Amino acid sequence: MILLSPVFLFVLIGLFIANNGKPFFFQRRPGKDERIFSIIKFKTMNDKKDVNGILLPDSERLTPIGAFVRKTSLDELPQLINVLKGDMSIIGPRPLLPEYLELYNENQKRRHEVRPGITGWAQVNGRNAISWSKKFELDVWYVDNASFVVDLRIIFLTVKKVFLKEGIYADGHATTEPFKGN
Repeated sequence: MILLSPVFLFVLIGLFIANNGKPFFFQRRPGKDERIFSIIKFKTMNDKKDVNGILLPDSERLTPIGAFVRKTSLDELPQLINVLKGDMSIIGPRPLLPEYLELYNENQKRRHEVRPGITGWAQVNGRNAISWSKKFELDVWYVDNASFVVDLRIIFLTVKKVFLKEGIYADGHATTEPFKGN
């Protein structure tokens, strides 16, 4: 964290300015054994709403600095705090939204047998550019095959993906399409 602090501070200041003093995004997510925790990320989107008070689509709220932070995966840096707190691990299935819990089949629920991670097997094998079923298949593969060697491979592939900027966006979406169940 000390080595990353200059980058953290630079991004913090840029997002503080771009988001009217709100550089962080907090959201409830299920972790190991489906225990809910509050994830912290850099806020890459503003809070602009339409005339009815409904948030605009993600693609219209993504700020220019937010797009850069997301492309470089710097929005994930604050999750190191979640790792220090024990809510997350560096490697593991990405923590998804709590409303998805009731939509999982029994096999997909297995992703919660380990701590969620900042990066994982699904992220290095397609990230947001693969289907939900493929993500869950890869998450469960990780649960069954987690080891020091697999984790080292994931770290290496994560660095590669960040530099190549692969799989950041799903086709036609600024983020990824919501999971609607099986």
